[in-house]
Amino acid sequence: MASESKMIMLRSSNNEVFEVEEALAFESQTIKHMIEHDCADTVIPLPKVSSNILAKVIEYCKKHVTSPKDDNNELESFDAEFVNIDKNVLFGLMSAANYLNIKSIS
Repeated sequence: MASESKMIMLRSSNNEVFEVEEALAFESQTIKHMIEHDCADTVIPLPKVSSNILAKVIEYCKKHVTSPKDDNNELESFDAEFVNIDKNVLFGLMSAANYLNIKSIS
């Protein structure tokens, strides 16, 4: 069975567009709901998430989607290093995770 990834376009609050695989976008329950209920056009606007924070959210989700599910040590190490950032960036990340409903970040 060939798996062809559907790509999703996300637009940050400062109008930067990110193209991500649907599986990655579905880490966000907010985005998943918008897609499943045809509430989104070709680009999903995320007015409460800046491009620098969205890039970090995408990095986090990508790691969690692509990592082997049986390797918790790798994810725990990644998560510990991932949150070792500037407090303002961390606050933006937590706000974005809340807005996007990404439970694994918060």
